[in-house]
Amino acid sequence: MTDTATRPDTDKRKNELRPPEDRGSTTIADSVVEKMAGIAAREVPGIHNLGAGMARTIGGVRERMPGTQPSITRGVHVEVGKEQAAVDLDVVIDYGYSIADVVADVRVNVISALERMTGLEVVEVNVAVDDIDIPDDGSSSGDEEQDSGRRVA
Repeated sequence: MTDTATRPDTDKRKNELRPPEDRGSTTIADSVVEKMAGIAAREVPGIHNLGAGMARTIGGVRERMPGTQPSITRGVHVEVGKEQAAVDLDVVIDYGYSIADVVADVRVNVISALERMTGLEVVEVNVAVDDIDIPDDGSSSGDEEQDSGRRVA
């Protein structure tokens, strides 16, 4: 005599299970969202750099050291919840670009990238324009003008 086990009806069990994408939870670290936001912001024409004041200065020195890589998250701060994210950016804009247009493009690019890649709702992207980058034309160092005391040539 052999023992036999009865199996529950497999069709019935399959119908009771949730779809695979609903089983378990996903947590996205703030640092992951910061990297995504930093990359998305840097893709916008007119953005020269991210970061403010001393952080940008120290980051610039670090980037010149051999074997180091630029910090993607410098100038980016995020708060990530279960379903939403908020982003704060400190940016340096290239001279000649419309600040309002660049900032609007940054918001669009960051929001669309984060919502597409994370599924989080981005509730706000705050942008602080901390500086503009003026290209050095190399014609003079500026010392001669300072020494002569004259404001115009």
